[in-house]
Amino acid sequence: MLRKVKVRLRPILQRINLPTVLKTAFLPGDSIERLFIATQVGEIFYIGNGDIRTFLDIRPRIIKLGASGGYDERGLLGLAFHPGFYYNGLFYLHYSVAGSQGPGALPESYTPNPCDPNTLNLRWTNRDALFDHIDTVEEWMLQPNGQPQKRRTLLNLRRPFLNHNGVNSLNFSPETGKLVLTTGDGGSGYDPFNLSQDDMEIAGKIIEIDVSKNTTIHNPPVVTRFNELPVPIQETLTVIAKGVRNIPGISYQRINNQFIKYVGNVGQELVESIFSFVHYKPIPVTQLAGHKESPSLTDQEGFINFGWRGWEGNLPTSIINNCTSNQTLNEKIIAFYNDAIETSVRRIHPLTSYYHQDSRPDKFSGIALTGVQAYMGNGIPALTGSVVFTDFARNGEESQPSVKGALAYTRVQMDGKPNEYSIIETNYNFGTQSAYYVSLGTNLNQTQLYLGAHGSTKVTDYNQGTVFEIVQ
Repeated sequence: MLRKVKVRLRPILQRINLPTVLKTAFLPGDSIERLFIATQVGEIFYIGNGDIRTFLDIRPRIIKLGASGGYDERGLLGLAFHPGFYYNGLFYLHYSVAGSQGPGALPESYTPNPCDPNTLNLRWTNRDALFDHIDTVEEWMLQPNGQPQKRRTLLNLRRPFLNHNGVNSLNFSPETGKLVLTTGDGGSGYDPFNLSQDDMEIAGKIIEIDVSKNTTIHNPPVVTRFNELPVPIQETLTVIAKGVRNIPGISYQRINNQFIKYVGNVGQELVESIFSFVHYKPIPVTQLAGHKESPSLTDQEGFINFGWRGWEGNLPTSIINNCTSNQTLNEKIIAFYNDAIETSVRRIHPLTSYYHQDSRPDKFSGIALTGVQAYMGNGIPALTGSVVFTDFARNGEESQPSVKGALAYTRVQMDGKPNEYSIIETNYNFGTQSAYYVSLGTNLNQTQLYLGAHGSTKVTDYNQGTVFEIVQ
């Protein structure tokens, strides 16, 4: 039985822009593990001896954010330090590129209609012209003079829509030593082109990048599919998983001699899901792209499929219609019946799920998962060995003057079955200020937890971000 846990939020940094990534690292030659904070608009700060210093400011490189009303899912989305950063100064960035704005892949918003097969089989055509923006993944190096400098570009990805680009999207695997890119399905809603299940599409996948391999390639082409990449770049890539809708990173928890991987998949209309897996069999991209007749990813033993777009976590993906006879009720219609059947036995099941509508007294109604982190510290004994997660805001509280995010946790059960979750209560008084929980991070050995909050849903509402440490 998971018990309710109470924690304190201790503010570390206030009045910053929306914080997307919270990570720690040892700077070369430094003896203190420092907290690094990346903001969506393109700044990276670190905290040293009580003062805040700018590590890097790439705001001029970032696409113009917030043009359609202030809410945006582009920007600086990923920051990861090489495991040897202390010695080699290498770190990695994922961001949406300035000046790359396009018209988008569809003229209007998309909702599938199960009665109209045309809406269920859309194709993304004319990709060179019909896209929203370009995301890039780059390798940077901290020079001996303390100035970071870009070394090379690893990937350039053309994205169909403005949303679902992933966040906290770059992390190094302690298991393989590779850089892991977690990328969403490309956006809109309901994955109009079913990119997440298409083996050749880069969207909707978890990808490992071997940054030590073929390091002389500097300017990869702008692509959407694996087979559009030059072979030397394909050789650096393996695919871990597909069926991703949108994803706030991956977290690794060492138990004995193996690692549990935790991944959250953001939901559509009904449910948010946290998955866990230990064993997986990555597929080399050269194998995917090279063989017309190669077996599908889903048929490969040990390959991870989260089930989207046929499944939204533990439920078939649904369209919600309000009941005309009773306004308090609604009906759910399976959106993609064939997709649900196709992936029904090939997908893995969530470790835990929480719902957009949940009237149970010890649960909460959520909106969107924004962080998943394993916690191995003893500072909050009730959480030791658990996985902690955050939701952007509690559903149904939009009408209140100040909206709050939600914090919760669950644990892997030894029998591998799904588990319930429990709310983590916080004592911090935000007063009349809203606090959307936008990011979650840990230090290197996962003994400290950091929470990023923002006073608004709009990235263009500046200086409304706060970073907290979560303490007993």
